[in-house]
Amino acid sequence: MKKSLLTMVAVVLCLCMFAGCSTDAPSGGGTQTDAETASNEVFKIGATGPLTGGAAIYGIAAKQGAELAAAEINALGGLQFEINYQDDEHDAEKAVNAYNALQDWGMQIFLSSVTSTPAVATAVEAFEDRVFGLTPSASSTAVLEGNDNIYQMCFADPNQGSATAQYVADNYPEAVVAVIYKNDDVYSKGVYDTFAAAAKELELNIVSETTFTEDSQQDFSVQIADAQNAGADFVFLPMYYQPASLIFAQANAVGYNPTYFGIDGMDGILTLEGFDTSLAEGVMLLTPFSADAQDDKTVNFVTKYQEQYGETPNQFAADGYDCVYAIYEAIQSSDGAITVDMEAPAICEELIAIFNGGFSFDGVTGAGMTWNENGEVSKSPTAVVIQDGVYVGVK
Repeated sequence: MKKSLLTMVAVVLCLCMFAGCSTDAPSGGGTQTDAETASNEVFKIGATGPLTGGAAIYGIAAKQGAELAAAEINALGGLQFEINYQDDEHDAEKAVNAYNALQDWGMQIFLSSVTSTPAVATAVEAFEDRVFGLTPSASSTAVLEGNDNIYQMCFADPNQGSATAQYVADNYPEAVVAVIYKNDDVYSKGVYDTFAAAAKELELNIVSETTFTEDSQQDFSVQIADAQNAGADFVFLPMYYQPASLIFAQANAVGYNPTYFGIDGMDGILTLEGFDTSLAEGVMLLTPFSADAQDDKTVNFVTKYQEQYGETPNQFAADGYDCVYAIYEAIQSSDGAITVDMEAPAICEELIAIFNGGFSFDGVTGAGMTWNENGEVSKSPTAVVIQDGVYVGVK
């Protein structure tokens, strides 16, 4: 019995030695390993976006841009970021589930949702939990309403609508304009509403205004016929690229080829699987980012993005990239007031004070960006046109 007992004790001691176990001290003689130390010094940044489904081009691009920025920042030493992107499939309910998963993970800062409808839902959750949110591309003002902790990197819908109307008035004053928009989408309708108001003030000649819904976005024959019969030579499409691609194809099939003007949601159409990019030749849009810009920041970003992912970044990738760098610079500007061991609500209050306190940021989507107390960003749009299958800045 004694021999058996001694044998058992010896086995247990051996197992403990091999496993590095200790009854009253951490492994390694009471010191953490480098990996453990690093994990404790990393800010946890969560995000949701459509990584699968029809809007995946947006979510994947924003995710890749954010991850590229984090990799660059981590390589500098000092502040370290871990990015956790959850798939919301461009669905509000799934976005809330994804947000809750991020909370379970220990999220300290929220990049917020990529598209507007999910972002409205997760903004409510983040407000209640007091998690600071900076969305790369959810442009609806509903994302910000009543949420003092949510900010936008992208243009708000009203700014896109009014800026487009002004651009048309300045550059195409004689245009005969038609508008097609999606009336059950907060993004599309939000842009349309402000465009229509600005167009009226600017006395643009709008001859056709038609709509569609989620259930009717396959057949645009009625909308196209209305614009064509009214003599419109300029069609404004405040929408995402998927329905726009069908409009281009169906209009071309009936011999209707006006000048098209889109907004930032159109970005991504050139990488849409199965789409004939020649149908988008000459399409214009306002965007905060042009991949052919020659400033050092843009050249560096585009070069590294192409090396990493084998494609040219779109505006959503640029917004995701800028979000991470803006958070990085905001934390740096806090002079140590924001530390990695802080809980999300404490970090939130510090970042709100910084973003509301005159914080200025130079990124690839704009120089001298600032934010107002409502969370809207101030930066200048750039007009681009699709030529030979690529976006080219309008000089």
